[in-house]
Amino acid sequence: MTADKAIGGLRPPVVAIVGHIDHGKSTLLDYIRKTNVALAEAGGITQHLSAYEAMHLPAQAGKNEEPRKITFLDTPGHEAFTAMRSRGLEVADVAILVVSAEDGVKPQTLEALKLIEGVKIPYIVALTKIDKPSANIEKAKASLLENGVYLEGMGGEVPYVGVSGKSGIGVPELLDLILLAAELEGLQADPSLPGTGVVIEAHIDNKRGATATLIVENGTVEAGEFVVAGEAFAPTRIMEDFASRPVKHGLPGTPVRIIGFSALPQVGAQFTTVETKRDAEEMVAEALRHAQGKRDASSAPVKKELKAETEERVEEEAAPEVTILPIVIKTDVAGVGDAVIHELAKLPKHERLEIRVVSQGVGPITEGDVRFVGSGKTPGIVIGFNVKVERIAHDLAERQGVTIEVFDVIYKLAEWLQTQLEKRRPRERVEEKTGSAKVLKLFGEAKGKVVLGGKVEEGELTEGSEVKVMRRDLELGVGTITSLQSHKKQVKKVEAGAEFGAQVKTSADPAPGDRLEIFTVTLK
Repeated sequence: MTADKAIGGLRPPVVAIVGHIDHGKSTLLDYIRKTNVALAEAGGITQHLSAYEAMHLPAQAGKNEEPRKITFLDTPGHEAFTAMRSRGLEVADVAILVVSAEDGVKPQTLEALKLIEGVKIPYIVALTKIDKPSANIEKAKASLLENGVYLEGMGGEVPYVGVSGKSGIGVPELLDLILLAAELEGLQADPSLPGTGVVIEAHIDNKRGATATLIVENGTVEAGEFVVAGEAFAPTRIMEDFASRPVKHGLPGTPVRIIGFSALPQVGAQFTTVETKRDAEEMVAEALRHAQGKRDASSAPVKKELKAETEERVEEEAAPEVTILPIVIKTDVAGVGDAVIHELAKLPKHERLEIRVVSQGVGPITEGDVRFVGSGKTPGIVIGFNVKVERIAHDLAERQGVTIEVFDVIYKLAEWLQTQLEKRRPRERVEEKTGSAKVLKLFGEAKGKVVLGGKVEEGELTEGSEVKVMRRDLELGVGTITSLQSHKKQVKKVEAGAEFGAQVKTSADPAPGDRLEIFTVTLK
């Protein structure tokens, strides 16, 4: 028996590792894979869904048994990547719920647990960082119990093991539990069938074009065939395993990277294999017709709703003018855009600023992306995530006033966006009355300036004050106090009850008996 052959219909398990950010998922997987990817992750957090293979010989294996293969999916822990975690779990046969022995259960632990329960697959709890000085396994187990996770030996049946991703303590036992859970599930596959499965990752390679990572769920993907995933297809001329090594076939339960898709396949799409390009093109054409039919069927009610909404806005004459801020999102991998949208949805809303994502795609930031957001009334923003900016795009952005910003960590992107939106939101001019004065005498006027005498009735009058000239309830105009005197001396302010002389810059014609209302203006 070899690791590459499925004997008796059994196939390698696909395992999703999920849990709260910084609880040691990638470090644990690094030890299993004997690599050091965690240190290379931007900001120390996983931001892509990645697939890897590992070999393990169970402790109870017979003398002639060979190591068995396990496929791992490393999912992001940051709460913005919920969609990615969900996709990983939907593909998986077994889940590893990682919980730090230092911290216990955290918000994304509970969210991951909810997703596991939603897909109804068995899971194992890995209590990580057990070699840290502040680790407290019993406290971590208690926090799981408090949140409804009933471990073995604590009134439940959920298996668990304490592990260290640094030293490897407990890792063999964890791998044993994974293979045991897979055996109990009775995972079956038939390698003789055409390959089928799901797209877990897709991106544009600058040199090789549209590329996707697939998990083969059943059958075999063979070199010389064509893979069809929704509205995209690719020849299997260039196939690679998880370590970017060329392969001739992808067996059940394994990840395989296919290069050269006709379009970027949708992450989460089911794929199948066919023998000829003609078969692939016919399947894609049918998928496109189906998609167009669905769009046509849904467009009529949407148009009707938009028309009604437009008419309603026209009727609301008092409604404030809304500024539309267009945004383009470009990412290195399909699916990361969902995380950016998630971050946008969390930002504070403002009734006079509407964020509108006009385009979302994969690949470098191009001239076309800038034109998308630069041709309207308000220059917009192009957000990049782990992508490059083409020089022509950078130059056009400077000319059109478009902002381009590229990030490699999701929470930094969110912080920057919040600052930008606060800067860009329209300010509302708010006037607040702070005092009033009565006009007693008019001494003269010339070139838009009036010299008058009066008495402060409430508040205080200061040099530079903004005032409204009021005659009963009628506003004659506004003005600014340019100089102020009291008791024949130049002063900066006059308080309530005192008389004054003032020069007022105004286009109004005040008269004795009129009132000066003192006010301040703030932008909110």
